[in-house]
Amino acid sequence: MSKKVLVLGETREGALRNVSFEAIAAAKQISGGGEVVAVLLGDAVSEFGAELVNYGADRVITVEHPHLKSYTSDGYGQAFMAVVEQENPEGIVFGHTAVGKDLSPKIASKLQAGLISDVTSIEGEGDDAVFIRPIYSGKAFEKKKIKEGFTFVTVRPNNIAPLAREERSGEVSSLSVDITNLRTIIKNVVRKSAEGVDLSEAKVIVAGGRGVKSADGFGPLQELANLLGGAVGASRGACDADYVDYSLQIGQTGKVVTPDLYIAAGISGAIQHLAGMSNSKVIVAINKDPEANIFKVADYGIVGDLFEVIPMLTEEFRKVM
Repeated sequence: MSKKVLVLGETREGALRNVSFEAIAAAKQISGGGEVVAVLLGDAVSEFGAELVNYGADRVITVEHPHLKSYTSDGYGQAFMAVVEQENPEGIVFGHTAVGKDLSPKIASKLQAGLISDVTSIEGEGDDAVFIRPIYSGKAFEKKKIKEGFTFVTVRPNNIAPLAREERSGEVSSLSVDITNLRTIIKNVVRKSAEGVDLSEAKVIVAGGRGVKSADGFGPLQELANLLGGAVGASRGACDADYVDYSLQIGQTGKVVTPDLYIAAGISGAIQHLAGMSNSKVIVAINKDPEANIFKVADYGIVGDLFEVIPMLTEEFRKVM
């Protein structure tokens, strides 16, 4: 049976996040040929509607209000529920992002629906869709199937391939919602995260650990990441040592990432760090210790001094790029 599925589109620093397109692809698979309606919330987001249509949405609904400029659970919750009440969907897909992880349980509770979070792949379509998600810090995977009722899932960024972009036509409409009784007001946002590529969506990540030895030691890693169009990450040990900000931490208590290429430099491979990156498509480990745990999950390993290896890699990449 075909379903109408709502997708929450997300923006960051004036641009659509890639996970929005991935969520549309997931919704297409879940809908079984039904309608996929993208939803954009913010203070000025209507300009992004056409791009969501180009990536597969059949329609786009925007809700614009000054109180939606920055995310709050109350504001986004009121706006999204107004769309749900208007559209009466059979399914919802969010990205498993900071916004998605906070908002999805609230919406699921209001709808008295179950929630399958952190989905990394989907088998089958429509009513036969089976959702696969990691458990035990990525050591195992479980399969879940919704036998009846509402379908509500969040998808992990960088795991479900978006549909090919095509010039498509689709309605972009607006819905007026009165956002009231906010318990939280965002007056100012101070960003500590690094500029450039979003770590959770980066296709290439160059990460450093305690072996980088200092904040200056991250310089060569940043140079390589910039060359490859990627982002810099870090282990908790490097963050605890004040080499970089905690916004770059990857691991069980940091960000979970699944890039196409993960270069781990000076990272021993503690289990907490592996929980955040072990599902990367290709892992390259650089460490002076040949017995380092990181080599157990690496596709390629280089035993050597990262301060010699990283500049060599950078130079070789420059020759071919």
